[in-house]
Amino acid sequence: MTNQYGADHHNPPVTDEERAEIRRLHAEGHGRNAIGRLIGRSQRTISVQAERMGLSFDRTMTEEATRARKADLDERRIILAEALQADAERLTEQLWEPTTVYNFGGRDNVYSEHQVTEPPAEAKKALMAAAGIAVEKSVKLVPPQDGGGVEGAVSMLGDLAVGLKHAYQQAQARHAAEAEDEGAGDAP
Repeated sequence: MTNQYGADHHNPPVTDEERAEIRRLHAEGHGRNAIGRLIGRSQRTISVQAERMGLSFDRTMTEEATRARKADLDERRIILAEALQADAERLTEQLWEPTTVYNFGGRDNVYSEHQVTEPPAEAKKALMAAAGIAVEKSVKLVPPQDGGGVEGAVSMLGDLAVGLKHAYQQAQARHAAEAEDEGAGDAP
């Protein structure tokens, strides 16, 4: 394929005539891409030749487009962080809600279920782990703005872990007491 000057597109040497055309089009305010299209040369070739001639292109539009893309990406990260925070909140609400526990078991692999006032300790542990991950990812996507925010978040997560451990221990003690009560009721 040839351009208007009869040159082959496969990297032939740039002619003096093409350099003059690059300089003229640049002086008219054409950008690198437009000049490349007009004379049938790659953007890279135009950039190299312009640099050799001491010409530079206005990057204002490129900088503005880059800022706009970054702003769009920042907004998408904020939306995702908000969704993760909402997920964490929904997960922690489940810690104290009535739930159904079930099991398959016995010789005949029978399904059984019953309602409890709140999830068992293991389920609470899993809910808290999932909520903690959601909060952690949310904070990584959109870090707190103030200097103490990260330390505050870490402190809050630490307090949350201590509280979970305490709730888990209480639930296990309650389950052990219930098991003892059930066992005592079966004795003669």
